[in-house]
Parts: sequence; structure tokens; C-alpha cells
Amino acid sequence: MEYLIGIKGKDYVLVASDTVSSRSIVAMKKDTDKMFKLSDKLVMLVTGEPGDTVQFAEYIAKNIQLYKMRNGYELSPNAAANFTRKNLADYLRTSSPYNVNFLLAGHDGTDGPSLFYMDYLASLSEVPFAAHGYGAYFTLSILDRYYDEDLTEKDAYQLLHTCLDELQKRFVINLPSFHVRVIDKNVKV
Repeated sequence: MEYLIGIKGKDYVLVASDTVSSRSIVAMKKDTDKMFKLSDKLVMLVTGEPGDTVQFAEYIAKNIQLYKMRNGYELSPNAAANFTRKNLADYLRTSSPYNVNFLLAGHDGTDGPSLFYMDYLASLSEVPFAAHGYGAYFTLSILDRYYDEDLTEKDAYQLLHTCLDELQKRFVINLPSFHVRVIDKNVKV
């Protein structure tokens, strides 16, 4: 029932997540933030089992902060994505795997913006746009048709708005509100 979306531009990444926390057919909360700050220019959007999402995201966030304290610099988005993938793959091979899907968005001074897609099986891909959840069935075709790597930030907001309008119109589940963030070279998450 959850929905995450990310759109990468030339110098930014636009991400959004719904705010509903549900169990089966019951909406428990409508103000949940599914975005976890990993560092100043790195954010992880997580969906999946409620306990797993928080525990895994906090574990990754704390380990990335520990890395920064030990080494004096932050992990790049690429390094953080691979670190996260390794941990998720290791837990997949235990008796208690994490059932989480996520998008990892960040900006690096040398490499620019990055958007990574990962599912619960620890498959990692760097992508120009991505979506997780049932809403992805409705919006991936819109993203595929209208995405352009030269999208301005304003155009990306319009594309996001188009995707969310389609969800409101066609998706049987009500996702009334979303958190939206932009990660670029100037903004700290």
C-alpha cells in the first residue's frame, strides 16, 4: 500500500513518499515520515514491514555516521548504496532477513546527484527515476514516457504532480499526503 518515488535531474534528486502507515486494510497513522537522513546530502526512503523499515534504516544511518566519525569524511552516495546492499544481502542469508525496499538519493560534490533502487532481495541499480509500492504500477509508465535527463526542477515537480494525480484518480487506496524533498549541492537534508 506504500508508495515511494524518485526523479533524478542534472543537479538534483526529487523524492517523495506517502505518509500513511497501515496494516492490512487499516490506516494506523497518516503522518509517518518514511525518509531517513543518512548524512547531510544523503536520504533513504524505506518501505516494507513496519518494524524492519525503522530498524534497518536506523542501523544503516548509525553505521554511516560511525564511518564518518572514524574516517573524518562521509561516504559518497555510491559507497553508501553498496554498503547498504551488502548489509541487506548478508541479512537475507540469515534466519531473520529484513523485508525492506528502498530508494537511496544523494548528491556528491564530484559525481553529482545519484538515485539508487533496491528491493528486499538486495538487487541494486542506479536509475534516473524509480518507484516502489503498488503505486508504481500506475506511475512507472508516466515516468518512462515523460522523463528527460534535462528536466528542470520545476518540470520534475510537474512530473511528480502528474504521477500523484494519477494515483489519486486510479488507485483504490487513498494516499492523501506526501513528504517531498529535493537533494542538491546547496541543500542539507
